[in-house]
Amino acid sequence: MNTSIRQGTPATVAALLHEPSVLLLLTGTLIGLNFPLGKIGAAAGVSPMLWALLISTGASLTLLPVLIARGELAWPSLRVMRYTACSALISFIVPNLLLFSAIPHAGAGYTGLMFALSPVCTVLLAGLCRLETPGRTGLLGIALGLAGAAIVSLTRGAAADAPALGWLLAPLLIPVALAAGNVYRTLHWPHGESPNTLAFWGQTFSSGVLLLLLWLTHGTLPIAELLPAGGAALMQVLVAGITFPVSYRLQQLGGPVLLSQIGYVAAAVGLVVATVFLGERYAPATWAGAGVIALGIGVTIVAQLGARSAGNARRN
Repeated sequence: MNTSIRQGTPATVAALLHEPSVLLLLTGTLIGLNFPLGKIGAAAGVSPMLWALLISTGASLTLLPVLIARGELAWPSLRVMRYTACSALISFIVPNLLLFSAIPHAGAGYTGLMFALSPVCTVLLAGLCRLETPGRTGLLGIALGLAGAAIVSLTRGAAADAPALGWLLAPLLIPVALAAGNVYRTLHWPHGESPNTLAFWGQTFSSGVLLLLLWLTHGTLPIAELLPAGGAALMQVLVAGITFPVSYRLQQLGGPVLLSQIGYVAAAVGLVVATVFLGERYAPATWAGAGVIALGIGVTIVAQLGARSAGNARRN
């Protein structure tokens, strides 16, 4: 019995990693950890651009031996190069520079909650591009998530320690960029390419762009800034190395609308971690908004499972 369990466990894990709802929760949780880690880095004096470079380089270095071991490492085609360059700029470089710039001013919890607005933006863009439109239950989950995010934003803006209006508004550009990236990656996914390959080349391109920006703005690569935040930096590299392969697989299996809803999971995780480990404090109304977001996550997962069951029934 024990032998069969041991033999079955890898297969069970592999099956779970092909379930969109499991990938949704896993990816959202990993992204949610970026917010408090980014705040620790900022408190230690690490620039937003260098922290974003740490993420992209960490992801590339983690994926490199995996691709080599599987014999999947090859020079990308022009189509893959174009795809990874555009998706990296839209989905990673712009949102992360905004994210890590706003966190020291608006807080990790609040800034992370702006990710909860990406599903609404994605639904609008996906509908305009005629990609997909969620059913009634899915729309209810998105609406609940949006309502929760609105409650959190309003209560945060009314707090006594609220940041300047500009730092409350700047993170609103994050979900717009994320939504554009979600739709772009679905429309232009190179046929036959694996999620790991696209994630590797996308983050390799991001590393090159961020290195160039750092050189132009600082005249050097300020690696020494990372030393005071060594533990958080190592954790960030580990999180990044897992996040991108999982998120690209979710994109491939779940589509842009489901992918966008990692924002709800990430927002809730970021708020909890920032409160428990970083000492950020939020009003009860803010937590009520987070509860509404959590409810939206649950409804979204139910809708996704229902849609999958209906699809299986039609095929049978």
